[in-house]
Amino acid sequence: MKTLDQLPVGEEARVVRLHGQGAVKRRIMEMGLIRGTRVLVRKLAPLGDPMELTVRGYELSLRKADAALIEIE
Repeated sequence: MKTLDQLPVGEEARVVRLHGQGAVKRRIMEMGLIRGTRVLVRKLAPLGDPMELTVRGYELSLRKADAALIEIE
């Protein structure tokens, strides 16, 4: 299982599944990260957290802990 936090800068992937429960999962879905969505990792902060992503045509910053809950292919 590969997760979004493992995706290198400049790579694109598709969301397969969201792990986690309750408010965390709902917050991730509200940001547009649902099954089938294409995600591009644009850059990482100097210490690697958070990540800047392009999702559905907008820029999104996401903590690595949250990105680890998103399964990709």
